Amino acid sequence: MGLNPYMNRNNPWNSYRQVATQTASPGQLVLMLFDGAVRFLEQALLGFPVEDPLERIQTINNNILRAQDIINELNYSLDLRQGGHLAETLRGLYEYFDRRLTESNVRKTSDGIEEVLVHIRTLRDAWSSMLSQAGQTRAAQTADLCAVG
Repeated sequence: MGLNPYMNRNNPWNSYRQVATQTASPGQLVLMLFDGAVRFLEQALLGFPVEDPLERIQTINNNILRAQDIINELNYSLDLRQGGHLAETLRGLYEYFDRRLTESNVRKTSDGIEEVLVHIRTLRDAWSSMLSQAGQTRAAQTADLCAVG
């Protein structure tokens, strides 16, 4: 019986991913989730030109389901009380993404995947920019504190 090397606990890649997720800030974790959703949606799109019907369906279906799992995790982690209007807007977007991906999966069409991919990339880039700016602000504040005195 062959074992999947990616499931092996001694696999260096699994160790790296586990440490990365355990040491990442909440903001970095969200960025990692966006990156994962993009990766799975891109993989789903690669299934459309596959000629073997079983492989085509499995590639599309499995990757859409993985992307939906990530989108649902992003949705469920929203704090509507503290997040206010932005959290409500994101919840609506995530639910829309989930519906569009379900439609694409059932119909085996790429249009919903492509649409969601554009939006997820936009959210990912905005999130990355926000994290970068927050990091620069913290660095400037630290430099100011060090300069005082």
